[in-house]
Amino acid sequence: MWPVTDQAVDTGGVRVSAHTSGRNQFLGRTRELKELRADIERAGLDTIAGRKAPRARVLLIAGRPGSGRTALAEELARQVAGRYPDGVLRARLSEPDGTPVPVGRAARALLTALDRPAPAGAAEDDLTAALREALADRRALLLLDDAAEAEQVDALLPDTPDCLAVAVSDGPLTGISDVRPCTLGGLDTKSAVELLARRAGSVRITVDPRAAEGLVETCQGQPAALTLAGGWLAARPKAAVADLAKQLHAEGEDGSPLRRVFGLVHAALPAPAARILRLLSLAPAGLVDPHTASALAGCSVDGAHTTLDDLVALGLLRSVASPLPQYEVPACLHPLLKALTETQDRPAELQLARARMLERTVRLLQSCRAITETDSPETRHKLLGVPRALRFPNPRAAADWLSIRRPALLASARAAVADGELDTLARRLMSQLVRAMVAHFGTQAAAGDLYDVHGLVLDVAERRRLPREKAAALLNLGDLDARTGRTRDALARFRAALDAGREGNDPYATGRAMESVGGAHLELGDFDRAADWFGRALAERLARGERADAARLYARGAEAATYAGRYGEAQRGWRSAVAVHRKNGDIAGHARALSELARVQEYAGRPEDSLRTCQEAVELARRADDPRLQGALYLRLADTLDRLGDPSSAELHRGAAERMLKEEPPCGSAAEESGAAGPGPEVGASQPDQGPNACEIRSASKED
Repeated sequence: MWPVTDQAVDTGGVRVSAHTSGRNQFLGRTRELKELRADIERAGLDTIAGRKAPRARVLLIAGRPGSGRTALAEELARQVAGRYPDGVLRARLSEPDGTPVPVGRAARALLTALDRPAPAGAAEDDLTAALREALADRRALLLLDDAAEAEQVDALLPDTPDCLAVAVSDGPLTGISDVRPCTLGGLDTKSAVELLARRAGSVRITVDPRAAEGLVETCQGQPAALTLAGGWLAARPKAAVADLAKQLHAEGEDGSPLRRVFGLVHAALPAPAARILRLLSLAPAGLVDPHTASALAGCSVDGAHTTLDDLVALGLLRSVASPLPQYEVPACLHPLLKALTETQDRPAELQLARARMLERTVRLLQSCRAITETDSPETRHKLLGVPRALRFPNPRAAADWLSIRRPALLASARAAVADGELDTLARRLMSQLVRAMVAHFGTQAAAGDLYDVHGLVLDVAERRRLPREKAAALLNLGDLDARTGRTRDALARFRAALDAGREGNDPYATGRAMESVGGAHLELGDFDRAADWFGRALAERLARGERADAARLYARGAEAATYAGRYGEAQRGWRSAVAVHRKNGDIAGHARALSELARVQEYAGRPEDSLRTCQEAVELARRADDPRLQGALYLRLADTLDRLGDPSSAELHRGAAERMLKEEPPCGSAAEESGAAGPGPEVGASQPDQGPNACEIRSASKED
């Protein structure tokens, strides 16, 4: 049984927390704990050979699912946590169905727990290297639960002997040197009987101790089987321990004790509860809340909540410490539940249950996002039409729900895409998930998850041959690649997006892709190609009469020409941008374009022209009520006046700039605002500001 944990975050098969607390529920395993603690103190092979240990020591707790291996690892972590002041980090390395969790995902979750940056889309080797660097000067304990293979553990090991790794697995982890194994059998009889007493009540155990010992023997001391047996007895106050033992003997010796006890407990459940329990095998990442259970079974949320609590009392579920009701399907029961669904539920019913669960998730995500847009009368009216059970009382409640359910939501998206039969629902789910994350967390904070979701969108788009969605996914992935410095990867994405946009006859994607290709070339220092691509994108925008976008592209072409030193061409581009802003009535844009024109005139050796242009820009900035731009322009004027030999006027303008900029909250230097730093590409300058479309998944259902 998992102890109560503080600050726990489950991230799609990875569970990370800083420390454990709460009442100690652990029983038995005295010998194993003593041996494990002795192994921590014992010299390793490197020490014996006279070499400094290069990596963290690894202790292995091996045993079958249901043997209490995780509980033993948790108890060991609790007992030795004081030696590791940087905390206990937990990662679960297998999904409930036994699928190994990708090492990169586990490393990203651990980095997040350590408050270390994990760039979106970073390669697995980069993430594991960053994790080792983050742990290099720490004393931490890593608890790696449900390790499926030695490679997973090996990749996450810190390169410091000051850390300790405790791995939990079915069997040996061959390939990792100097692993200290501890293989588990059943609990000792005394501890097993006490576990039964805690679950079923001490009276029945005390009055018939022999029957209790017989039941322990039948269950082979396996904690999971004893937990279910205790739950069965607790639900039947008049039943004797001997009655349960007889029923288990009647079941024969086929299968493990856990399978036989589980079969007995499941058979005794009311039909609706048994059906809900079986369908929980479909829950993403083994995490369940009342809405998930309600949607799977097609019952009310309150009814599902009551049933889930009843299943916890029977030991069939675990309650997860969370501000909202949340439960976990024990990994040892998952294969048993899955086997039951295959024999007792028709495939069409299971598919319908999955569809209901996805549809409910989509509606919750819609509501989660809509609560942030209550300034819109249309959105408020739409929210009133949402059933009360799907509404959030305020944006904070919606953000909390999204944060808590995030692992399950991401797992749900992965499962829906892997299913392949529910792609329409999968597309709607991913669209709403992206929008909700951007609304509550922001694009930058959610970048890692957004990268994964856009990758799933791309998989579906390629499978279903949806060129518009393929283009949108490639653009979004390219943007995230560019923001993390993988400019060449981004360029390849943008070119592929351009092909997909043309195939789907999507002018938005085509124009965006052309501009992004130009931006990538600009970032790579290929200014001629950048200018060429900006020119192509400009022609597309002009042909469609999109003047605001045309102004931006005139500016971007001028930017490329400035970096290339072609100041005449750059001035023509900025003048064109000025003319379009003037036609559009965009005073602030007009002022900024004039500011850039003045900068280029100065580079071209025309300070008098630069001075006149800058003065005109100052007047426009004043009309636009933009003090930051005014201050930046005053600084440019001061520099120009210095060059023209008028230091007194320059000093006056510089003083005015300082007063204006001091009154405004800093969000970038004045030099950045005015471009005074001089020509030359800056990091991140190549990507266009796409606004709210930056993470849009296009071609989704209009009702979304």
